[in-house]
Amino acid sequence: MASKRRLGSEDSEMRAAIIDAAAQVLQEEGFISLTSRRVAERAGLKPQLVYYYFRTMDDLVVAVVRRGGDYGLSRMARALASKNPVRAIWEQESDGRFAGLAMELLALCVHHESIQAEVVRYAEQARRLQAEAIAHYLELRGKKSPIPPLAVATLVAAVGRLLMREKACGMSLGHREIDQVVEDWLGRLSFEGDTKPLEHRTRAKRRKKTARAKSRQVTGRIA
Repeated sequence: MASKRRLGSEDSEMRAAIIDAAAQVLQEEGFISLTSRRVAERAGLKPQLVYYYFRTMDDLVVAVVRRGGDYGLSRMARALASKNPVRAIWEQESDGRFAGLAMELLALCVHHESIQAEVVRYAEQARRLQAEAIAHYLELRGKKSPIPPLAVATLVAAVGRLLMREKACGMSLGHREIDQVVEDWLGRLSFEGDTKPLEHRTRAKRRKKTARAKSRQVTGRIA
């Protein structure tokens, strides 16, 4: 029977610090080091406080998944609103900054059903967002793909994550070649104006916005 004891507030700064500390331990030291004592040490708190806010360490990991999942979905939604959502998926899924944490969470999924359920829930939400954005992108441009949007999203994400994890392990054989294959494929799928990497387009937008603002200021002074 589950414990009915009262837990600390979910809005507490201490709770947030514990979640952050747990994510850091997973990312930098691996799940083997994830203990209440190690997490508390990272957070600068007493070990008892971990169990004041979380009934079990699994509950703490679920909170880590939810924090990361919410951030990831928000980041993905912003990227998918760009001119080329397929490239956005590729750039995000091959981003290696969170490779260590992702691999540790996947390892925990194997034997922990509650963690697995949350990881799958967020991953499927992201996959649906990606497929919908790709379908909309192709529809607006009157372009047809022999591969269904959901399959495109799955393939791009799968390859990006594989490269990300291999890089985290120090492996690079074949990466240059697959990068080129993906770039060529993205180029064939794209239209003029869609092919530049996201960061280049963002800088260009900022320059145009600044230029328009200056033009309005000049026009206002003349008037």
